Amino acid sequence: MILLLGLLLLQVLNGFYIPGVAPRTFRYGDRVELKVNKLTSIHTQIPLDYYSAKFCRPYDGVQQASENLGEFLTGDRIENSPYELYMEQDQFCKVLCQVELKTNDVAHIKKIIKEEYHHNWIIDNLPAASIVDSKQYIITAYAGGFPVGYQDHKATYIFNHVNIIVEYHPLDDGSRVVGFYVEPFSIEHKFPQNMDYKSSTIDGKQVAPETCSTERAMDLDLVKKADHLFVQKGAKVLYTYDVVWRSSMIKWASRWDIYLSMDNAVPKKVHWFSIVNSLMIVVCLTGMVAMILARNLRRDISKYNRVPTEDEEAASGDTHEETGWKLVHQDVFRPPASCPMLLCVFIGSGVQVFVMALLTIAFAAVGFVSPANRGSLMVVMLLLYVCMGSFAGYHCARLYKTFKGQRWQRAIFLTAFLFPAFSFSVFFGLDLSLASYGSTGAVPISTLLALLALWFGISVPLVFLGAYLGFRKEPIEFPVKFSNIPRPIPAASWYVSPPFTVIVGGVLPFGACF
Repeated sequence: MILLLGLLLLQVLNGFYIPGVAPRTFRYGDRVELKVNKLTSIHTQIPLDYYSAKFCRPYDGVQQASENLGEFLTGDRIENSPYELYMEQDQFCKVLCQVELKTNDVAHIKKIIKEEYHHNWIIDNLPAASIVDSKQYIITAYAGGFPVGYQDHKATYIFNHVNIIVEYHPLDDGSRVVGFYVEPFSIEHKFPQNMDYKSSTIDGKQVAPETCSTERAMDLDLVKKADHLFVQKGAKVLYTYDVVWRSSMIKWASRWDIYLSMDNAVPKKVHWFSIVNSLMIVVCLTGMVAMILARNLRRDISKYNRVPTEDEEAASGDTHEETGWKLVHQDVFRPPASCPMLLCVFIGSGVQVFVMALLTIAFAAVGFVSPANRGSLMVVMLLLYVCMGSFAGYHCARLYKTFKGQRWQRAIFLTAFLFPAFSFSVFFGLDLSLASYGSTGAVPISTLLALLALWFGISVPLVFLGAYLGFRKEPIEFPVKFSNIPRPIPAASWYVSPPFTVIVGGVLPFGACF
């Protein structure tokens, strides 16, 4: 019976897919949609809409793909594109469109190329890797997309031709996309017989430029025969593309491995060495602190258990000076003299964030937060945070009851609104700043209303529910009683002052990580 149940469980697990990332199988000739995302740069945190620049637009208009809350919050704006790809069908020197650059277009394109903005294309939910081909080297990057253009001695050039390389894994009933690469080129196209774009049609079909081949994909040999496309006023940019399909032995379930490992750019030995090095430093520092604490504790215990001699009793008389734990035990659990309510509020909010972080890590470890499902991490964090409001209310209420506080309504109100209101205010200020730049990072009003609905509709009621349960519990019983009169604290030495301890305390974890 147990063996049968185990086999059934394996069958269930074998057929389980995380929602939103199920594989899609294409048959020969099926349309494979290429979508475009925001323009991003490593030099600025202001993403831009893809069609804010002078790129070719779809013939039936720009249509935004359905996105979840996490994609809106991360600034993703996934839209359709005019590129046409068909499964396992190579295409060469396909003309997309031609645009003429005006003064505003030139200024905008030069700005985004100077700030190194990159395209972010998507095929079958797989982001495009970039292949930058030059005379000296070939670089393949699996993060950040491919550049819009480049600068050379104050001259600005735009990439107007791309080689779209798609890898697929063949199956019995079709094929699945397992790789996606884009190789950009800058080339000033010319049509044969001095024709231009509008007149370069024969029998209703577009004539290919003579600067690219209709039999093979673009390469450096073809690029050397033509000039690069310079960005200037009045320039006519002809966008073209090639499509190359390659069979691959990589299975669909492993197609993200090359993105996560960056094609083994960093050897595994380096990772293990870094991990072992960090662990050894942490263990050594922890051992040093434990030895110091154990030494002081043993000294205090031996002093407490030692029987004083007659001479020591005569010398001390009736007074007996306490040291160690006995000296401070009555001051450890005493409520703070100023703002005990804020301490309870901060502890409650901290517990809420801590539980949210633990559950997020757990969900990510089991595979529910997949990189293939864009925005899933943000959605999971938000939902877990608002659902953990009961933890915040419970711990704040019980600790405030232990402190014998009387204004419990204000304490619970601050727990429900103080930290979320501060975070929302900062977020709203940044959102207004991004909106002034016309960035896609600016969150729409509907998304802001959804956040407010999560806050007031889920988090706030759960905080009050947790507070109700916390006040019904008995106060926390401390292991020792505390004194209502605080013991005078002598002046501390310079090496235990707050500035010095903050610096030293920050250097040690930094050294352990790096």
